[in-house]
Amino acid sequence: MSDKNLQLISTISDDNKLTVSLQDIGMPQPSDDEVVVRIEAAPLNPSDLAILFSVADMSTAAQSGDDQNPVITADVPAKFMPAVKTRVGKDTPVGNEGAGTVVAAGSSPAAQALMGKTVAVIGGGTYRQYHCVNVQSCLELKEGTTAKEGASSFVNPLTALAMTETMRAEGHKAIIHAAAASSLGQMLNRICMADGIDLINIVRKDEQETLLRDMGAKYVVNSSSESFLDDLTAAIIETGATIAFDPIGGGQLTSDILNCMEAAITHNVEEYSVYGSNTFKQVYVYGALNRGPIVLNRNFGFAWGVGGFLLFNALGKLGTKTVMKMRQRVADEITTTFASSYTHEVSLPEVLHLQSIAAYGKQATGEKYLITPQQS
Repeated sequence: MSDKNLQLISTISDDNKLTVSLQDIGMPQPSDDEVVVRIEAAPLNPSDLAILFSVADMSTAAQSGDDQNPVITADVPAKFMPAVKTRVGKDTPVGNEGAGTVVAAGSSPAAQALMGKTVAVIGGGTYRQYHCVNVQSCLELKEGTTAKEGASSFVNPLTALAMTETMRAEGHKAIIHAAAASSLGQMLNRICMADGIDLINIVRKDEQETLLRDMGAKYVVNSSSESFLDDLTAAIIETGATIAFDPIGGGQLTSDILNCMEAAITHNVEEYSVYGSNTFKQVYVYGALNRGPIVLNRNFGFAWGVGGFLLFNALGKLGTKTVMKMRQRVADEITTTFASSYTHEVSLPEVLHLQSIAAYGKQATGEKYLITPQQS
């Protein structure tokens, strides 16, 4: 095991500057209930980009150093500095999840049982070569599962499962999902098909509609179509969907979904009510692909809710027993239901090349990046 341990660090200084660089933090020593994981694969998720570049204006990004030790700097607009004041002056490790081999273990039986095993890990700072984590932050992968196959074992799989579990817990019977051709959206489709849950997929391109239909999706509506609102309403009438999950955030899609829900609920109602239907309609926003304001055109009565949906908060509400079942299902089905595919692989230094940033920063559907920290 090498003494070198490169880690990707993001820092915001009090002079409105973002700096992202690689630091050698040395090899960690595990305590009793910890293991050291040689990180071999870690995905680039939208939530990682939020930590990596925060609120910086990446059009001002500049690269210095050399190809093996690049440094990225960018300006942070003054109006955003109050929102990141708790980050100022602090080196923030990047990376929410990853997978690799346990190369050192503490003295506890639980830690020793993982020695030499391939595990997925969560808990932050996975964009490094060696990561020391508590055993509870590890998910032991089935024998024969590679680190690449298990790299995305937490964020997308558990978020998709949390959506279906939240649907059940809150008394809904079908789901609407926006930006549905994403990696997470494809996982959610496989879960819903396996579990017999009706899922309405909202996409914005014809090829995305084809992709999902080829996967077996029954309900796919295209937001770029002139008949979108009618198509969405018809699908809601057929499924009875009253809960939606939206990673886009800004704009009026949340409003459109709520209005279509209300139209579907009241399509056979003859008696008018100024307060709308009594059926509760919920939209959860779990992303910010559009950072603009959420616009609500309130034609959907008073029985509705719009809220944020964050994985760790959702897991806390679902309870330990449910979460453990979810984790086990992910481990059992990581190469099937929860399989992730990657279109590009980059080393830690390559993450900080301007050319790479321009590509993965687009967050384009169908293009997912994997970081391979052991490659130079």
